[in-house]
Amino acid sequence: MSKLSQQEEKELVFFIKDWLKSHGFTQKDLAGELKIKSSRTSEIILKIKELYKKGGMFNIARNLINIEQNWLNNIKNNYLETKEKPPYNQLDIDSLVNQINQDTSK
Repeated sequence: MSKLSQQEEKELVFFIKDWLKSHGFTQKDLAGELKIKSSRTSEIILKIKELYKKGGMFNIARNLINIEQNWLNNIKNNYLETKEKPPYNQLDIDSLVNQINQDTSK
């Protein structure tokens, strides 16, 4: 498989950010499901790139669907405790830093 383009990568980051927020989960939750040690955006992106190399967008979608199904099953079965969402997560902070860097480089 070819590499993700920068535009595809950017769109995936925004999608994942919104997807996590819509379900009330954090990057740490996602990192756990992806079986990676760090919940940093850069580590999640590396894992997404790895999934892409193994099967393209279809493989990424399949993995995210499986994760979502696990989360929904856990909620349905009351295994998951409710938790308060932090005001910002790592994806928000990384986006802000990237925007600041772009603005200051102009």
